[in-house]
Amino acid sequence: MRLIPIIIVFLIPVLVKSQTVCTAESKERLDAYLLKLSEIDLSEKSPNERIIEIGKWFLNTPYVEKTLELPGEEKLVIDLMGLDCTTYLETVVTLARLAQMGEFSFEDYARELELLRYQDGIRKDYPSRLHYFSDWVYQNEQKGIIKDVTKEIGGKVYANNPSFMSSNPQYYAQLGNPEFVKRLKVTEAEISKKTYHYIPKDEIVNYEKNIKSGDLIAITTSMQNLDIVHVGFAIEKEGRIHLLHAGTKNMKVEISEMPLHDYLKGNKSQSGIMVGRLVEPSK
Repeated sequence: MRLIPIIIVFLIPVLVKSQTVCTAESKERLDAYLLKLSEIDLSEKSPNERIIEIGKWFLNTPYVEKTLELPGEEKLVIDLMGLDCTTYLETVVTLARLAQMGEFSFEDYARELELLRYQDGIRKDYPSRLHYFSDWVYQNEQKGIIKDVTKEIGGKVYANNPSFMSSNPQYYAQLGNPEFVKRLKVTEAEISKKTYHYIPKDEIVNYEKNIKSGDLIAITTSMQNLDIVHVGFAIEKEGRIHLLHAGTKNMKVEISEMPLHDYLKGNKSQSGIMVGRLVEPSK
């Protein structure tokens, strides 16, 4: 989904270690954040509080899509200089987990990011990446990383039958491989068998009190062949829940001007939200 022109890959210095790819600028920024985590004590804060504190470090970071879509075999891409909504969320969650575990090396970060981003926590190839965010939520709950709290805070059953990727392989360079398309169809079928919940957007205001600042927010869609169209974090602002996210309107990481309920209200394709909560990792 995040294709970078091949010429960029050759012009920007990259660190490649065990199929991990990181620009020199990104590594410098990551190292600075890992050092900052080692010097401040976030151990007394809750997982949600850590999410908000770390998430704000990235405010005004440029929005850049398709940073994971490098040519060739699947690589673990670490890019902190430009973030889309999903890579922003993954970056913050990974740093928040490391803060509690007291692990601050580049290798620690790469390990935890891979655990978060891939099926069974193992990078194998393109289809092994968690491309559909509803599947990301489900599988990372199975790993004990997050808890899907949507149902318990008032959610209703969400009809979830994604097929966009396998139906539109022309949009994804890696899906020129027919075997990858076939495997994605299997993944999509497995997603369709599971039961998901969501809070319809016109009911968010009724359940807003149950959403905590720092919760993971996944915005569902009325499009039948997709599951999630945007993700971010809930953040309280003047008594209302807003969205801390990498957004396309202003092309940067920011806090939404409007409360979450109003943010979704004006978009016909956005149908509601799923809500996840980071689980305290074991040391």
